[in-house]
Amino acid sequence: MTTSKTRTSFYRRLYVAWLIDSGAATSVPALMAVTGMPRRTAQDTLAALAELDIDCHFAQDDGERHNAGHYSIRDWGAIDQRWIERNLPRIKSVLGYP
Repeated sequence: MTTSKTRTSFYRRLYVAWLIDSGAATSVPALMAVTGMPRRTAQDTLAALAELDIDCHFAQDDGERHNAGHYSIRDWGAIDQRWIERNLPRIKSVLGYP
């Protein structure tokens, strides 16, 4: 069965938000390492979280330069992160992530 681009985009956003909120990956390099996605895809996905009303905040690390820091989820909006947790195997399978 072919998965639509709409579904994969939605799942990618949910998964990235979950990775950030769970602490598994809180930076672009960490997201790239965990998922294998290219830098630009990771950056675009982070930027698109607001379209789902997911409030993702970047905090610059003290004393660091050049956008060294980490992301955190302040508010999930209408998204139920427990649904993501329950459906992680399916989400990762659809996206082809390890």
